[in-house]
Amino acid sequence: MVVAEFDPSTHHKVGVSIQTTFLYSLTVCALPDKLQNVSSFPDYVKIVEVGARDGLQNEKVCHDPFLEIVPTKTKIELINRLANAGLPVVEATSFVSPKWVPQMADHTEVLKGIERQNGVQYPVLVPNMRGFKEALAAGAKEIAVFGAASETFSRKNINCSIEESLERFRDVIEAAKANDIKVRGYVSCVAGCPYEGAVSPELVARVAGALYRAGCYEISLGDTIGVGTPGTMRPMLQAVLKEVPASALAVHCHDTYGQALANILTALSMGVSTVDSSVAGLGGCPYAPGATATVATEDVLYMLHGMGIPTGVDLQKVMEAGDFICKALNRPSNSKVSHAVSRL
Repeated sequence: MVVAEFDPSTHHKVGVSIQTTFLYSLTVCALPDKLQNVSSFPDYVKIVEVGARDGLQNEKVCHDPFLEIVPTKTKIELINRLANAGLPVVEATSFVSPKWVPQMADHTEVLKGIERQNGVQYPVLVPNMRGFKEALAAGAKEIAVFGAASETFSRKNINCSIEESLERFRDVIEAAKANDIKVRGYVSCVAGCPYEGAVSPELVARVAGALYRAGCYEISLGDTIGVGTPGTMRPMLQAVLKEVPASALAVHCHDTYGQALANILTALSMGVSTVDSSVAGLGGCPYAPGATATVATEDVLYMLHGMGIPTGVDLQKVMEAGDFICKALNRPSNSKVSHAVSRL
């Protein structure tokens, strides 16, 4: 593919290739004017790329019984490619115990090995104070803590109750503040739990509000098992918005039932302007059996650019990064856009 330069704010095409011309004509150029400037949606959407962390934590090199762990240099190159595609936030790794998530055992090497781009954030996940100290020593400038709106999931994922997790996170957040490190908060199971079933919007709001008041600058609401629909996303967000402003919210939608893009649109229509996504639709969740990955970054970008909503991200470069990691993993992409373009 020939990489095309694309200015999403003016919809001006500078470079061309068969693929990019096709993508461009099917999105912005094909839209009536009234859809290119939809007033009910944000003027800009920030994409938080989670593929190198949330995606790879549940992946392995397919068809190779001797290489289940993705090589460190492959992870580093993936992160560098994603940053070079214009993504403003690229999750780098997770400072969790290798016993529980062996794919992230090389967290220090990955964080120290990436080529940091100006203006790009590289947050890392930390479960507790020990993880925070390791991340700090490795040079982390932003961290994320991850809670849940389900008691059972919380115990299985981070081995403590919801209340215990919030107490633990308060200590981590205070330590981060003392070191001038920003903290993002995750709330898992906002639409349903693999162990408990339906989760009440009020409980999601309580956990999200507690993290926000504790000092998290942004709260990512995760439909961990992908069971949400616009019909459940809306009341959940209505409850959360009473505790956290839309400007401090993100959505993190898994696509198990094919509802991720619809759920993202619902969130955008309610004022949310930050979306988590995973290149090539990598991943899943080790504590949510049967759940598929976070929605593919390529598919989110195609939709947003087709609506005339700028992201500052080069879709074709993201597709190339997805092609790189899928070849490294010996597996196909989960991105519908990538599959469609590959057939052109």
